[in-house]
Amino acid sequence: MDAFSSRDMAMKVQKKILSSMASKSSVQMFIDDTTSEILDELYRVSKEYSQNKSEAQKVIKDLVKIAVKIGVLFRNNRFSPEELGVAQDFKKKLHQGAMTAISFYEVDFTFDNAVMSELLSSCRDLLLKLVNQHLTPKSHGRINHVFNHYSDPKLLTKLYDPNGPFKTNLSNICKGLNKLVEDGTI
Repeated sequence: MDAFSSRDMAMKVQKKILSSMASKSSVQMFIDDTTSEILDELYRVSKEYSQNKSEAQKVIKDLVKIAVKIGVLFRNNRFSPEELGVAQDFKKKLHQGAMTAISFYEVDFTFDNAVMSELLSSCRDLLLKLVNQHLTPKSHGRINHVFNHYSDPKLLTKLYDPNGPFKTNLSNICKGLNKLVEDGTI
């Protein structure tokens, strides 16, 4: 039996279109200014750390594509009650990660890259579990790419070095995270 659904078709088209539109100008329709500023800082950190502009752009583009696709799935009520539980666990873990990142920034010499790396890895695993039935292996690869990049202990250590080159970037990232926490976004 061929179970055609125009709603399913529309959602697939929407995900495809939004995925191909993951440029800075189009993203501003879906991502608030604070998040956009954080993404800009993450891009600068990645670009400087990797010394590879195209890799830094790819990481951010992958992050945006995943965020937009998950937003489409939520808007179209595609997650089961169990998956919505996973989504809540992800949001809690993301909140914990943001609070930890801010705390490590605000309190000198408390940074522990193993703790931060583990939080990011846990977020990745929850996100993969959430989208397992909904997104393609290519999208799963994007999730791994983003989280593996930012959970790299060497990158995190350099990011949190109080005398390092990313001090201003980290300050801006944490200001943005603080605002998102205060607004209840994360």
